Amino acid sequence: MKINFVQTSIAIALSFLLAYGFYSFNTSENKLVLGIGSFIFLASTLVVMIAMNFELNRTTSNIRVVSSVFFVFGLIINLIFSFILFSIASYIITNGIFLLLFLLIIFSINRLKQI
Repeated sequence: MKINFVQTSIAIALSFLLAYGFYSFNTSENKLVLGIGSFIFLASTLVVMIAMNFELNRTTSNIRVVSSVFFVFGLIINLIFSFILFSIASYIITNGIFLLLFLLIIFSINRLKQI
């Protein structure tokens, strides 16, 4: 697994800007939780999607597809949370489950070592 640091910094900067947008549009008292949570989720998926290369090209392609699906899903779920009133527990549980599911799928794909 190789990580490209220029693309990583771009992915992190883009995730920060998106998270700041979610933070700005939210008017509830949970806006800080939304900003931090959306940054963690979006940065995790975007770094894997853009900046990571794995040993096999097929593995890299599969992981990028999964990462892009979870990135779009993260955008949608955080957009929904930015416009509704929510409890901190429901936000953390929802994003935590999807982030752990994303990491489990990525780990499983990487362990397969498909040729």
